[in-house]
Amino acid sequence: MSAARRRLPDEVRSAAVRAVLCVAFTLVALMVAVLASYARSGLLTPALLGMALGVFGCAWCLLEIVIARQVAAQRAHGPHAQSPLAGSREKARRRPAVDGRRAPSRG
Repeated sequence: MSAARRRLPDEVRSAAVRAVLCVAFTLVALMVAVLASYARSGLLTPALLGMALGVFGCAWCLLEIVIARQVAAQRAHGPHAQSPLAGSREKARRRPAVDGRRAPSRG
């Protein structure tokens, strides 16, 4: 494997760490809920609430990872980079005139 992997930006890496911690918390809450249900314990309700919060937190963390990746990608390309959503109007405006003169602006 000679291909080196690019390092993730700091905000993406920290969001991924938070997501892993949230998944770990949710799995612990799941195990506590299962064991509390087998033991018919009163700890079942708080464990289920913790598990529900963990699922919500995992979804939040995954959304945060997606947003952080988008922000990092935009920052890497810079503010003046040609975006894929740029229309043909911008391309036509930047294209120089054929005879060397500037085309009149349609302001």
